[in-house]
Amino acid sequence: MSHAQQLRKYIAASKILIAPGGSDGLSGHLIESAGFQAMYLSGASIAYTRFGLPDIGLVSMAEVASTLSVIRERVDLPIIVDADTGFGNALNVQRTVKLFERHGASAIQLEDQQLPKRCGHLAGKSLISKAEMVGKIHSALDARNNPNTLIIARTDGIAVDGIDAAMDRAHAYVDAGADMLFVEAPKNMEQMQRICGELGSRIPLLANMVEGGDTPISSAKDLQSMGYSLVIFPGALVRASTHASMNLLAYLKQHGNTDGMSENMLNLKQLNEVLETEKTLARGEAYAENKFLN
Repeated sequence: MSHAQQLRKYIAASKILIAPGGSDGLSGHLIESAGFQAMYLSGASIAYTRFGLPDIGLVSMAEVASTLSVIRERVDLPIIVDADTGFGNALNVQRTVKLFERHGASAIQLEDQQLPKRCGHLAGKSLISKAEMVGKIHSALDARNNPNTLIIARTDGIAVDGIDAAMDRAHAYVDAGADMLFVEAPKNMEQMQRICGELGSRIPLLANMVEGGDTPISSAKDLQSMGYSLVIFPGALVRASTHASMNLLAYLKQHGNTDGMSENMLNLKQLNEVLETEKTLARGEAYAENKFLN
């Protein structure tokens, strides 16, 4: 079974799928090693970790593709890829879908913001027309090579025009043939329940949990009860690692060593265990030159 088929199977199951966000090979490996069945490649986390920049549309299609490629080299689990706006019009969307599929995407998420886009939980966003986004969804469906690759349609309509307009867009995106729907940044439980009540019988739904964002943080169990099929935690890892890094650097600056931080970090041996260094070296030894000569 391909990773795209696996993802469809997980989403169709009665139990909600939890997909932590990652942005590089290490985070992907940690997510897989922790036993999660899928991961979310977060455009925001790429901006944060690779460039030290906010999520305001500064990451390119090629940069996401190269990040996806190195993660796919390290992990086998399904990868849901944040493709922002598709990086342009319907033709750009088609290039994006084809490129991301070749690099190992299991699902590709597209949103209806105008360029330059912003994080779904930042103010000041603007939207393309509903009709243009419907065209983008059709273009993505036509471009995918593997029919199992999921096309996820996201609307940021709540923040811009309110819940009624967002729901109108959401129904149009379902009608356009999207495989999954992502109504971004509901502001309260009532809006989340409305999304599930109106749309849950039509299409699988994605919930986005952003610590400190506009949407109330809910457990996977509660989201499942509401009717969501997938929940992403796109920035949890980078927020936790940034916090830990800031504490370590402050300690090092003050004390000139890291002795007092040993309980909060891995030593070299422990890190090599996480990275499976011995296993990797053993794999290389299998191809040593004396293995194949008579």
